[in-house]
Amino acid sequence: MIETGWLYDALLYAHIVLFAVWLGGDIGVFILGQHFRKRSYQLETRLQFLKLLVLNDMGPRSAWALMVPVSLSLIALNWTDLPGWIVTASWAAGLVWLALVWGAYLNDQTPLAAQLRRIEFALKLALTAGFIALTAAGPAGWLAMPGWLTLKAGLFAAIFVFAIMIDVSYRPVGPLLQRLITQGSSDETEIPLLRAMNRTRLWVLGLYGLLIVIGAVGVFKPVF
Repeated sequence: MIETGWLYDALLYAHIVLFAVWLGGDIGVFILGQHFRKRSYQLETRLQFLKLLVLNDMGPRSAWALMVPVSLSLIALNWTDLPGWIVTASWAAGLVWLALVWGAYLNDQTPLAAQLRRIEFALKLALTAGFIALTAAGPAGWLAMPGWLTLKAGLFAAIFVFAIMIDVSYRPVGPLLQRLITQGSSDETEIPLLRAMNRTRLWVLGLYGLLIVIGAVGVFKPVF
């Protein structure tokens, strides 16, 4: 039976809000990115779109960090005997991740921001491994998780993989963007930047698809 106490209700509400902020915010990021691509705008206007994109992206990034402990807390409350230390560790990881995200944003274009992003990348790798292990725990019998929840854990691990690939494929964008800023708009500066952004975009669109699917799994809870 599903627990319906105040803690469960509060976590479920937080889970819904975080999902809305994550997916809704990403739609805003996508729209701003589309406008940045348009060479019909003045370069200064496009750079303002880019600044708004980065600010808007803080919503989804923050929601993702907090979704980890909220989701595991819900699992522990209702679906399986998840060890308490894992839930505690997830809250520590989520809050540290949130601090890294905002620390990098507030100190952008500094060596500190670069260091914080490297730590965040390592943390995401560790969390990816953790969710892969959680996915394997269901079929292996280590945890008594229903099939839909195991699938959801696997999809969440896939989201981490896609997000890591976004980070990796986005790395050439920074130097190419700086070249655009310093040299101005031309085919020589615009086309390589657009190609790099398009490669990143494939992973971004895939991540959006995963978010939609994982939301559907959580609502319909397919039995298998």
